[in-house]
Amino acid sequence: MNTVSKFLMAAVAGMIAYQPIQVEAQQGKGKWKDLFDGKTLQGWKPVGGKAPYTVEDGAIVGTMTKGTPNSFLITEQEYGDFILEVDVKLEGDRTNSGIQTRSHYDPNANNGKGKVYGRQVEIDPTERAWTGGIYDEARRGWLYPLDLNEAAKSAYKANEFNRIRIEAIGDETRTWVNDIPVSHVIDTIDRTGFIGLQVHSISADLDGKKVYFKNIRIQTQKLKPKPFSKDVFVVNLKPNDLSSAEKKSGIKLLFDGHKADQWRSVRGDEFPAKGWKVGNGEITVLKSDGGESTNGGDIITKDQYAVFDLSFEFKLTPGANSGVKYFVTLKEKTKGSAIGLEFQVLDDEKHPDAKMGRDGNRTLASLYDLITSNKDRRARRPIGEWNRGRVVVSEDNTVTHYLNGVKMVEYKRGSQDYLDLVAKSKYKDWDNFGQAPQGHILLQDHGDNVSFRNIKIKKIK
Repeated sequence: MNTVSKFLMAAVAGMIAYQPIQVEAQQGKGKWKDLFDGKTLQGWKPVGGKAPYTVEDGAIVGTMTKGTPNSFLITEQEYGDFILEVDVKLEGDRTNSGIQTRSHYDPNANNGKGKVYGRQVEIDPTERAWTGGIYDEARRGWLYPLDLNEAAKSAYKANEFNRIRIEAIGDETRTWVNDIPVSHVIDTIDRTGFIGLQVHSISADLDGKKVYFKNIRIQTQKLKPKPFSKDVFVVNLKPNDLSSAEKKSGIKLLFDGHKADQWRSVRGDEFPAKGWKVGNGEITVLKSDGGESTNGGDIITKDQYAVFDLSFEFKLTPGANSGVKYFVTLKEKTKGSAIGLEFQVLDDEKHPDAKMGRDGNRTLASLYDLITSNKDRRARRPIGEWNRGRVVVSEDNTVTHYLNGVKMVEYKRGSQDYLDLVAKSKYKDWDNFGQAPQGHILLQDHGDNVSFRNIKIKKIK
C-alpha cells in the first residue's frame, strides 16, 4: 500500500469517528421530505427497459429481467439543489445498479425505445467495488471511478442495506456510502433533472435477482453541506478552475488559462517564441513536422517537484503524439526531447509509435517505453475530446498513472523491477534514469497539434 492510500485510510477512519454527530446535527425537524411513502409508487414512473418495479415490505423492489435494457423508475418531479439519502441492497455480486441525479429522458432516442441520460451514483457490489462513484449514463461515461479513492472501496457491504448520501448543490456533487466520503465532482451541466432508480440489463443467469430501495428522502431548502474529507480527490471539470476544496487541500494551478508564466523553454529562460500558442484557455503545441523538439521545443515548469500529485487535461488531434514528463533535470544533453519519465500522450490507432517498443509500452497513459498501460478501453475518450491525466508520486517513490480516473500504471522508482525495465529500454544508457530526487514537469513538442489545460499540482512533500 502506498503512502497516499495509507493517508486516505487514516482520513476515512477519522471521518467515521465523528460522522454520527454531524448526521444528527443535519437532521432537524421539517427538513426532510419522503420521496417514497413505503406503500405505493406515487410520484414515480417507469421508463427505459421493462424490468418491473414493485413495493414489498416498505421497499421499492426492482427485479432483474433478461432480454431488456437498463430500466429506470424516475421521479415525476425534477430537482435542482438537493441532499438525498437512500438505503440500497442488491442481490448477488455480478451486476450493478445506480441512482440517477439531475437526469433526463429522451423518448425518441434509440429508434423510439427511449434513453435515460445524466449523472448516476454507482451501486457496485462486484469485485471492482466502485459504489459511490459517479458515472454519466448514456453520455460521457465515468467521471469518478473509485480508483481515485481506493480507501472508500470497502465502504459498501454486500447483501446488506447501504446508506447512500448524495449532495447536489450548485455545480458540485458529493457522495457518501455508509457515512464514508467517496466522490466529489464539479460539473457545469444539468443543474436540474429527475432522480431515478436503476435496474441494470443482465445476463440470463441473473434473471429474477432483485434490487431494493427504501428510506428515500430529500432536502431541497436551507441545505447544509456535510463536512467532507479534504483528502478525497476532486474531479473538477471547470477549465483552469480551483474550487475551495482544492485550495484547502493545497492544489495550485500551473496554468490559469491566460498566461504561461510558470513555464519556460528547455532551451532558455523564456516561453518559446514559436511552436506554442496560449489562448482559449489552452496551451497548444502547434503542428510542424512530427519530429521531437524540431519547432518550439519542449516546455518545462520553472519550479521542480519531488513528491506530488499532478493532474492535467489533454486533447489530441488525429495521429498526434506528445507526452507529459516528470523528474526532468536537463542534465542530459539531448538534441531531441528532454529526458524524463513520461506519461505517454498518443493517438494509439493512427500513430506508429503505439506499435513500437515492447508489448505496447508506448501506448496512451503508459510509462513510455517501460510499462504498458491498463488495456481498459473505457478509460479512453475519443480523439478530439478532452482526456484527464494524473500522475501521483508518493513519499516511498511509488508512482501511479491515471487516465480519466482509471488506474493505468503503478510502479516504484528505484525498485529492482524498475531497474530491470530500464535495462531493456531506450533509457538503458542514462545513469540513474528517472531517479532524481526532484525535477521539472515537461510538456512535449513532438511536432503534432496537442492542447493542454487544467494543469494542477499539489506538493505532497
